[in-house]
Amino acid sequence: MSNVRLFLLLAIGLVGLQLWSAWERDYAPAEMAPQIASPAADVAVDPALPLPAAGDVTTATPAIGTEDLPDAAGMQPAEAPTAPDQVTSAGQTIVISNDVLRLTLSSINADIRQAELLTYPVSLERKDVPIKLLDDQPGRYFVAQTGLRSTAPTQDLAPEFAATSDRFDLSAGAVSISVPLTWRDASGVLIRKVYSLNRGSFVVSVRHEVVNETAADWRGYQYRQMQRVQPPKPSAFAFNNPELYAYVGGAVYSPDEKFEKLKFESFQEEPYQRAFAGGWSAMQQHYFLGAFIPEPLEVTTYSTGVQPGTANLPTRFMVRQISPTQTVAAGATGSFQTRLYLGPKLQSVLPGIAPGLEYTVDYGLVTPIAKPLFWIMAQIHKFVGNWGLSIIFLTLLVKLAFYRLSEAQYRSMAKMRKLQPKLEALKERFGDDRQKMATAQMELFKQEKVNPLGGCLPILLQLPVFFALYWVIFEAVELRQAPFFLWIHDLSVRDPLFILPILNVAVMWYTQKLSPSPGMDPIQKRVFQTMPLIFGVMFAFFPAGLVLYWLSNGLLGLIQQLIITKRIENAK
Repeated sequence: MSNVRLFLLLAIGLVGLQLWSAWERDYAPAEMAPQIASPAADVAVDPALPLPAAGDVTTATPAIGTEDLPDAAGMQPAEAPTAPDQVTSAGQTIVISNDVLRLTLSSINADIRQAELLTYPVSLERKDVPIKLLDDQPGRYFVAQTGLRSTAPTQDLAPEFAATSDRFDLSAGAVSISVPLTWRDASGVLIRKVYSLNRGSFVVSVRHEVVNETAADWRGYQYRQMQRVQPPKPSAFAFNNPELYAYVGGAVYSPDEKFEKLKFESFQEEPYQRAFAGGWSAMQQHYFLGAFIPEPLEVTTYSTGVQPGTANLPTRFMVRQISPTQTVAAGATGSFQTRLYLGPKLQSVLPGIAPGLEYTVDYGLVTPIAKPLFWIMAQIHKFVGNWGLSIIFLTLLVKLAFYRLSEAQYRSMAKMRKLQPKLEALKERFGDDRQKMATAQMELFKQEKVNPLGGCLPILLQLPVFFALYWVIFEAVELRQAPFFLWIHDLSVRDPLFILPILNVAVMWYTQKLSPSPGMDPIQKRVFQTMPLIFGVMFAFFPAGLVLYWLSNGLLGLIQQLIITKRIENAK
């Protein structure tokens, strides 16, 4: 009976998850339809979106001056720049790569139009094709842009940068690579945009240098932004598809408000706009993210906006940063610095890149349980080197933690099993008189000191662990394409041979045979006897790692139950 309750509670939880996902799909605010406009391109800074006042920094000597934040009211942004809709439509392509990241830039504004994660293949069947996090193709449009805006109305809004080559690769033995791209405006100010990559790192350093060789001051600011289209949602009934539950949208972190999600629906209804230091903004998706991280002391203005669709691109959603304004005196040099993370949500790496970046690993409501579970799994993985074994050892630790509760549960079930003949006799005695039957059962339970509900608490405690691990396996990029043994090559997808689900059905069926079911009529018994098969079919499409946990948990529980049941039945 206890096992039946477990099945029912699990089923109710999964159905609830399905209904919630379906409700969000059907009743969430609809995505805006693309608007047909002139084929001008993606806009770097849209004048229709209000630009906040920025602080001012003056450089009177070749070194950067001290930061200061006077009101910059009256400063008007220049006309919005234009850039090509696709990297191949205008300008030249420039490729920069280290051992883990390959960036494709356009010479127009030197924006990053594509970013490939070289150590993360699309699939195990296509190991030579890396994941493309940034992509300028219309259906998957997601780009990262940085640039400078001057108060001078004559500034070229779509500058074409020059480089010494069209490809720059980190050489063997080198620890970093820096690539300068240059452009000179009409007034004679030299702008140098420098991209830097370190070996083994997904962090991109972007530095703008302003060399003012004119007789007048240069005044301007740096903008950084990511814009992307909203990807299509998978079917609400594909419950085994992690893309259904994974959050795709914007995010911002501030020291006072901490981590905030910025859903695409809110970009137009409730645009975000705040200024603070020590934060960052991001666009995140399942397993991966892009995040602009300003200098820690820079008071940056953060905002969101929506770019209407054009003839070439759908509607795009933008997360933007504006730096404080800086004045570079004649003959002086000024610089703007930022970092851009383009990579996986590695939970051991993100905290060291920026405070709060680890919150982009989103486990939802079960985060307080899921994070400790993953931490324990990660510590086990350091010793065993296999995520499947880590799941098994984690299951063993969870079983040890719940040992006393499980022992009480199995003792209660064993005693109920031993009382089955007496319960059957009561049923024959009272027949269809359910009230007398229930009274007699309670008297028997009281006389034999058996609590028929004694197995409920351990079950209720196991369910949050089950759902937390469900999210860990779905969300943790560390388990993506992680092998186990033999036929299991990826714990984050279903068992290709369905061996684990079949073994799980066998364990659940045998456990059910040991579990008493008092008070059930023959029809109810037949229905519940089919439960292992129903859950076997459901688990056939779950990630192999989750089924491995459930199988390990069930097998350990079955062994414990057999031992306790034998002791109770042999007792006088």
